[in-house]
Amino acid sequence: MALKHEPTAPYHSAQDALRVLEWVARHSAGVTDTVLSRRTGLDAERLTALLRMLRREGYVEQITDGAWVTGDALRRLTSAHGRERALREKIQHVLDRLRDSVGAAVYMSRYVDGEVRITQYAAGPATPAVNEWVDFRCSAHATAVGKSLLTQLDPGARRDHLSRHRMARLTSHTITSDKLLLSRLAAQPPTAPVLDLQEYAVGTVCAAVPVTAGASVGCLAVSLPVERAYRLRQAADTLHRSAAPVLLSLAL
Repeated sequence: MALKHEPTAPYHSAQDALRVLEWVARHSAGVTDTVLSRRTGLDAERLTALLRMLRREGYVEQITDGAWVTGDALRRLTSAHGRERALREKIQHVLDRLRDSVGAAVYMSRYVDGEVRITQYAAGPATPAVNEWVDFRCSAHATAVGKSLLTQLDPGARRDHLSRHRMARLTSHTITSDKLLLSRLAAQPPTAPVLDLQEYAVGTVCAAVPVTAGASVGCLAVSLPVERAYRLRQAADTLHRSAAPVLLSLAL
């Protein structure tokens, strides 16, 4: 499967954060902000923002003299034992926080073995998940999740996916022309959210943003009832700004 990599702001944040973590890990007794700035080449403002995020996520801790050491979350994610469980718990924690922040159901999806999979989600009584009335694996053409994942593949891989899944009309808004869909996917800016405006289910709108680390294609998505569609762009922007911790956990 070939990928179409186009770096986004969260991707760059994750890369910078990895550089910071690399130098923190090299100094078991602790490393200061000054040394980190010199070693990573990051200015003080950028470094402070990254360290704030890394401390919030449990990747680093600050000891009594102000120096930084590795945190428990980093040790768990880089351990030879229990990494998959630690990764799942970490992503679930981020999804739960995002659900509460945007006031909507939030999803993590991956493209695995040529199929769309919702791997984790966070929902609740006030933020219900989308009713999967048609298997998400068969409806990538109609969902924000599916279209976001397809945009991250090369044109050949997109056509291969659509050749294996008939583009059924699920609502009056569903795109059923592979030519039209492929054209829209090719024109999709990497930093803009992919939208589903009642294409999968009447009464529901969704947005998805890419989360790609290495050979892993993924996305974060949010769903809202159509009467709250006016909040969709803002919710998608929040997902985009919050994607770095997910990217970082996948890359470790």
